[in-house]
Amino acid sequence: MKVGIGLPTAIPQVDGSLWTAWARQAEELGFASLSTIGRTVFDSHEELIVLAACAAVTQKIRLVTSVMISPPRESVLLAKQAATLNNLSGNRLTLGLGIGWRPDDFEVTGHAADWNRRGQILEEQIARMREIWKGGQVGPDPKGGPEILLGGAAPGALERAGRLADAFIAGPFPVEQVRQHFGTVDSAAGSPKPRKLTSRYFALGDVQEQLEKNVHAYYIAGGPDFVKNTLQGVLRTPEQIKAAVAEMTSTGADELCLWPQVAELDQVKLLAEALA
Repeated sequence: MKVGIGLPTAIPQVDGSLWTAWARQAEELGFASLSTIGRTVFDSHEELIVLAACAAVTQKIRLVTSVMISPPRESVLLAKQAATLNNLSGNRLTLGLGIGWRPDDFEVTGHAADWNRRGQILEEQIARMREIWKGGQVGPDPKGGPEILLGGAAPGALERAGRLADAFIAGPFPVEQVRQHFGTVDSAAGSPKPRKLTSRYFALGDVQEQLEKNVHAYYIAGGPDFVKNTLQGVLRTPEQIKAAVAEMTSTGADELCLWPQVAELDQVKLLAEALA
């Protein structure tokens, strides 16, 4: 099973100079991918622009949005942006898409009326973007566009991933729940089955205060219990990292994405050492 590392795009007030240094080090240390967590209403950098910067300083590491909230975005422009990034990176983009769970990301972009049909909109976007990429109408990518990854945990989202996605990412759930999600996706899929990714949060070293502050900032929209549960799931030691790799390998996952909860460059090296 491959292991990728996230970029700290879900952490507020990150200086933009971190992205390229993080990407270079991640590639040098052998990680399979760089992944982002993205939304609009947050003090964070936009994920496609972050990945474009990372593409410019790397050669082989995969670039993944995991996931981007796409229904509030205009489909043709998103298709062109994704095709551009895929082309300039040498076909390294995995475009991970989701419907989101916070209405303010829709309200701020003028799409509040789309909230209750965001799943349908996502399906329409996927069809439209693939049509655009196949026809070469607006983008520079002649190879049919990037790999599409879908996330989600609701039955409808899992079924959608099986029908439409090239890849599926399970959230940072217990191992049995990940197995169930993979099974539901595969049952809805044709052949070949989608590539399987899974995920965990991590924060290594003496970073408890930063960890608590960062998790609270991003996840408080889900309430105090959501924040507490998220904190409990953060991997804090090399032993926990190794155990998570073993658990996720047992699910049949092709890749584990480890998402940082502290925006310090030493987290890349500490994670590589924990995996060694």
